[in-house]
Amino acid sequence: MVRQIDSLKKSLSQVRQEILGHELYRSLTGADRLQIFMECHVFAVWDFMSLVKTLQLKLTSVAIPWVPKADTDAARLINEIVLAEESDEHPSGGYVSHFELYRQAMKQAGADTKLIDALIERIQNGQPLDAALKRLDAPPFIVDFVKTTFSFIEKGSIHEIAAVFTFGREELIPSMFQEIVKRIDRECKGRFELFERYLERHIYLDESSHAPLALRLVSELCGHDERKWQEAREAALRALVQRKALWDGILKIFLDIEIVFK
Repeated sequence: MVRQIDSLKKSLSQVRQEILGHELYRSLTGADRLQIFMECHVFAVWDFMSLVKTLQLKLTSVAIPWVPKADTDAARLINEIVLAEESDEHPSGGYVSHFELYRQAMKQAGADTKLIDALIERIQNGQPLDAALKRLDAPPFIVDFVKTTFSFIEKGSIHEIAAVFTFGREELIPSMFQEIVKRIDRECKGRFELFERYLERHIYLDESSHAPLALRLVSELCGHDERKWQEAREAALRALVQRKALWDGILKIFLDIEIVFK
């Protein structure tokens, strides 16, 4: 099924290049802008965990009493990815989820965690996600990004969710994060050490392991069904368009701040 994967990648290449060549990366200069970036991007780090856990719920057996799943290859693939995403080695020892590591990086960098903390607190207190987002007072482009992710989680077929996970996240992240690492100024390195470690860890994991595993997962789930491949393509494209909108929104904040201080 190499042909189908290559065809799918080709159909996504234009919007993918728009994301990787986005003006946002060149604008990530100085601590203030990096802090703003982290305060917005953390929502993508957070909702990614729900995306990957949805795949785990659908592809592995987590119910009690336990029963075996027919597709053990898919179960193995997603469990390998979940292991690192939810309980990776912490740079200082012990284990940590990538979201928690990102939040720690925000604290070290002086970025404000109050919006993401408020969202998680409301969800922990039993508020539905839509209600929690509505009361959050977050920028609309952040709310739209999260809602798009959860629309796939709640309504998407398993192969569509896998495509969003693969082409909207795992396959895109190494090149995307490399662009961000380049923009961390030398004077910012001390304050952004954990952030840089987070980015470099994702680049390594996704290039060496997670992206290839995710591509295999899409191939397993779509098989020889052309309808599934088309649906996977449409879902991945929608996810990438939403990522570009997230980057557009953050860049607009930078430009608006410039106008205010001129």
